[in-house]
Amino acid sequence: MAPACGRFSRPTHPTWQHGGVTAATHSSSFPGGPAIADSADAVLLGLDPEQREVATTLRGPVCVLAGAGTGKTRAITHRIAYGVRSGQLMPASVLAVTFTNRAAGEMRGRLRTLGAGGVQARTFHSAALRQLQYFWPKAVGGDVPRLLERKIQLVAEAGARCRVRLDRGELRDVTGEIEWAKVTQTVPADYPAAALKSGREVPRDMAEIAQIYGTYEQLKRDRAMIDFEDVLLLTVGILQDRHDIAEQIRAQYQHFVVDEYQDVSPLQQRLLDLWLGERDSLCVVGDASQTIYSFTGATPDHLLNFRTRYPQATVVKLVRDYRSTPQVVHLANGLLNQAKGRAAEHRLELISQRETGPDPVYAEYPDEPAEAEGVAHRIRDLIAAGVPAGEIAVLYRINAQSEVYEQALADAGVPYQLRGAERFFERQEVQKAILALRGAARSGGNDPLLDDIVELGSQVRAVLSSTGWTSEPPAGSGAVRDQWESVAALVRLAEDFARTRPGATLADLTIELEERKAAQHAPTIQGVTLASLHAAKGLEWDAVFLAGLTDGMIPITYAKTDEQIEEERRLLYVGVTRARLHLTLSWALSRAPGGRASRRPSRFLNGLRPGSAAPGSGPGSAAERGARGKRGRRGPVLCRVCGKTLTEAGELKLMRCEDCPSDMDEGLYERLREWRADQAKEQGLPAYCVFTDKTLMAIAEAAPGEAGELSMISGVGGRKLERYGAEVLAICTGQEPGGEDPDDA
Repeated sequence: MAPACGRFSRPTHPTWQHGGVTAATHSSSFPGGPAIADSADAVLLGLDPEQREVATTLRGPVCVLAGAGTGKTRAITHRIAYGVRSGQLMPASVLAVTFTNRAAGEMRGRLRTLGAGGVQARTFHSAALRQLQYFWPKAVGGDVPRLLERKIQLVAEAGARCRVRLDRGELRDVTGEIEWAKVTQTVPADYPAAALKSGREVPRDMAEIAQIYGTYEQLKRDRAMIDFEDVLLLTVGILQDRHDIAEQIRAQYQHFVVDEYQDVSPLQQRLLDLWLGERDSLCVVGDASQTIYSFTGATPDHLLNFRTRYPQATVVKLVRDYRSTPQVVHLANGLLNQAKGRAAEHRLELISQRETGPDPVYAEYPDEPAEAEGVAHRIRDLIAAGVPAGEIAVLYRINAQSEVYEQALADAGVPYQLRGAERFFERQEVQKAILALRGAARSGGNDPLLDDIVELGSQVRAVLSSTGWTSEPPAGSGAVRDQWESVAALVRLAEDFARTRPGATLADLTIELEERKAAQHAPTIQGVTLASLHAAKGLEWDAVFLAGLTDGMIPITYAKTDEQIEEERRLLYVGVTRARLHLTLSWALSRAPGGRASRRPSRFLNGLRPGSAAPGSGPGSAAERGARGKRGRRGPVLCRVCGKTLTEAGELKLMRCEDCPSDMDEGLYERLREWRADQAKEQGLPAYCVFTDKTLMAIAEAAPGEAGELSMISGVGGRKLERYGAEVLAICTGQEPGGEDPDDA
């Protein structure tokens, strides 16, 4: 049972009711600072009511539905720590699993500061590999096969043996198909039927892929190698066949926590079932609206079916968003409000807990280089205004889009880092720096370089200075700046480490670095992050630029089915919810300068970006008919920017509140005013009898390209459409209005 709220009102520890919530997800490399949880009760301080319910519900199955930015990691780490500190959970009996080494490392750091450092926090693969290595001699005998860390070269060799030539893109895609087949437990012979049934968009003939898959498996067997999927498959096989080993693991781990449960594959779920046995001491955390990895075999079905499987489960919803401003959250909620399908039925309506911030910016450009240049200039302005480069990200749908942004940022003199490129700890400058630190640590007090230097951060700076590194960054960008940023990240990590571990030595730091290297838990580099939307999952920044948002890119062209389209929508939702404060959404009308402006903004922005109609509101639709005059209108008319109900006539014409931001083309508005003045003079009428100012503003905001779009604007009735439509459309499309009589037009 949760203690009474009154027990937590200590003046030194502000409670949730007193504004002391600290659930914001922004954290350093070593979250939380020095350990502050001096008792079980203290672990609960600062949690909001829903987070506290998660933390204190320690028995039976628990399902936490946690929206983006709602502090889910905080809730589950405090749950584990509360169980440990209250004596209800033994640290060694808890296994917390997640999907990335970075997330597992962050979880371990938080548990350590909360006094629960003995708890195992690992990825599915890491936990399975540890068990496989320990039990292999007993279950199989001999040495564990060598782990193949990167399978793409072996897939290329398998393709060559099958006399199938694969280009770089096909090689990557075929490798992905093999991974999908394995996590869905599909053998090579069954791959074509399974891929066909699942509606896979395959890069080559299915029979060819099945042949390459089979040859790849044979090459591994011949060379006594296993890949990451084999780690899970073999562990599952051992636990199924050897009940004594399964019982030994179940005796060790009695309580399980699974983060990002919407991303569990059938194979991972099978492994989790074997770990659990007949028990139900399980806490899962997830958000169906962030399911974006179905192409790898992940499915939200296990999360959505949790209550069916465990009818007695406790379900807690976390909807208080501590990450993003109300403006960002409003846009995120708007995206999901248009979603369809089963995942959409379980969407969470987020409630921002932050102060108001700037409105999202929508930017249209003539071509991709212009878009990249515009984004780079906006980033430079943000940095000049005090936003650190490391707190800014440019996110796009596919990695091929990065090149134009790399060039634009380099031209603007803005440092950047590519996420998903070379691994941090494999970089030559990082290896050299760690080697120097290790050597200094071995020397101990015999290194004259460190005489009279006590503070760990200063020691690290001194050691790295001896390798040629300087505290001041080099001018410009490029490889030299990238190398400097990598070493600077190590310095910052050392300073964070010293703050959380007072008295730590260089030897302690080198041990920490080795652990991070093994887990690929890299520190943060102070440069603008360039990443795909998929790679950005689980991360956050003060400012996010979502670039290239055109139909055909998001949703991607090959997304055909309704579910594929909805996953693309969720992908954009994930991108939006990465932003804490500043959010810019942009698109280009053509690929290259001078190209045909044939692209359109992503359909997911319809009804959300200023000037756009909601889905299903095209010419001839019910929405269009409802927009024509008050007589045909049914129901309230909502502001297309903020969603507020409109009542004033002028606002109804504009389809937005007077004080909501406008994206009106000022030049177009002035041309329309000049044209109206000429028409009024010719006909001897007051100008407002042609069109009112509000109607001209609405036309300039919508910039219609055809009669159907013009007719949807309030104030443009059938008679005025016939009389003035052709000339207005000519002005809107950049042409000179015709010289014929307006009545003929």
